Amino acid sequence: MQNDLTPPYGWLEHESEKYREARRKLHQAEIELRDQRERIAALRRELPLDTPVEGYTFREGPMDLHEDGPVRKVRLSELVQPGRPAVLYQFMYGQAQKNPCPMCSMWIDGFNAVARHLQQTMEFAVIAAAPIEQLRAWGAKRGWQGLRLLSSAGTSFKSDLHFEQPDGAQLPGVSVFALDDGGRLRHYYSVSAVLGTKEYRGLDLLSPVWNLLDLTPFGRGDWMPSLEYE
Repeated sequence: MQNDLTPPYGWLEHESEKYREARRKLHQAEIELRDQRERIAALRRELPLDTPVEGYTFREGPMDLHEDGPVRKVRLSELVQPGRPAVLYQFMYGQAQKNPCPMCSMWIDGFNAVARHLQQTMEFAVIAAAPIEQLRAWGAKRGWQGLRLLSSAGTSFKSDLHFEQPDGAQLPGVSVFALDDGGRLRHYYSVSAVLGTKEYRGLDLLSPVWNLLDLTPFGRGDWMPSLEYE
């Protein structure tokens, strides 16, 4: 007979009691993790929209990455509409980061697959310090046809948000911008992939790859993404 901590799916009659007891404990921990995620999301929604932000100007090309132009200027304020925030992924590419970051590229591969869903409620884009031509060339190679790609080259956008260090080193993360009740542009939230003492664990929930690896008996191990695979 199942108790409340035994999931009503994916269990076998001949499981050992040792396995079943361990699975019950895991199931309870999974429920607690879900509840903690929901509490964190609620805390995030309580952040006040009172941090002003500059009207940075970026560069963007056409959605078809195989077209060379025209390249136009787009202001951060143009990305945000009432009730429609802008979510920008901070891509580690440009300045001291001469080659695209493999980890970021993996994350963005996933964003590209769900971009049309995200665009129903937000303006989602990838922003990098690399010149727009380089960013678009890499996006075309990866097949990122569903994403807006923005270049912040020549602006202080990255350094102001501390996603670029004084030596030009880039940091990965996500930034969210929204309008306050008066229609003024505000910085709402940013988070880095480097969270506490754990490198590249701050954005785990934004990538299915890590979560799928965590389902296996071997976990993540020392595996890391690459720009190319054989």
